[in-house]
Amino acid sequence: MDRNMDKYLEKAQVLIEALPYIQRFNRRIIVVKYGGSAMTDEGLKKSVIEDVTLLKLVGFKPIIVHGGGKEISRWVSKVGMEPKFINGFRVTDEDTMEIVEMVLNKVNKSLVDKVLQLGVRAVGISGKDGGLLKVNKKYADGKDIGYVGDVSCVDPKIIYDLLEKDFLPIIAPIGVDDDYNTYNVNADDAASAIAKAVKAEKLAFLSDVEGVYMDLENPDSLISELHVGDAKKLITDGIINGGMLPKINNCIDVVENGVRRVHILDGRIPHCLLLEIFTNKGIGTAILDDNEEKYND
Repeated sequence: MDRNMDKYLEKAQVLIEALPYIQRFNRRIIVVKYGGSAMTDEGLKKSVIEDVTLLKLVGFKPIIVHGGGKEISRWVSKVGMEPKFINGFRVTDEDTMEIVEMVLNKVNKSLVDKVLQLGVRAVGISGKDGGLLKVNKKYADGKDIGYVGDVSCVDPKIIYDLLEKDFLPIIAPIGVDDDYNTYNVNADDAASAIAKAVKAEKLAFLSDVEGVYMDLENPDSLISELHVGDAKKLITDGIINGGMLPKINNCIDVVENGVRRVHILDGRIPHCLLLEIFTNKGIGTAILDDNEEKYND
């Protein structure tokens, strides 16, 4: 009986630790960029959807923006086409764009289905719906990479309408230009633009990296919280570089445009969202405004 009581007390303690965060973020908008291995592993996919659904049920207003790069590459190969990349960007001709839109819509509706199964109302849309994402054609170092777009304008009305009606919006990163041509948009960029437009409290990037390290060779050097000014200094000092650099620059831009915290989380860890948002320690790296108080000090 004592052992069982210890288990119950431990569960109670977890809920008590989560309480101030639930109070602080009640009715606040949180944007979750969903990508990486968490999209291809069924167990991880289940845990992410459970996390976001729980956030909704305890009073948050979550929005999912998802990618689908690995699935797109699989389908491009499946139809006998060769995936092409220039400087890390997928070359998206007209035929490829058709596949991209098909795959992203397929992924989108599968995520809607998983949320519905957990008893929460979700609606899947793309950046084309309601004129959500307007884009300009993107170039990679001056090279034409086809129907790849940079977000130029976000009209969040459709998101606000869905949130007001108590739906969980799930968004595929597709946009249109002024001539209504369809473009593929990097999911990180789409999530960042949407988070800024809706003045989200938090933006969480789920990816295949643990966060920011002072020393990549030292697993104990993970930085839990990082003010924007300190992040800029780490970039200047060369500590943040390589593939992490564009992600951190994105985080800085988002925080400087009104989002209070941006989280970089390892989506390969089950329930990483709950661990980051509802525990004192957290598991990833949070980028925050210079005036924002750190939780862990």
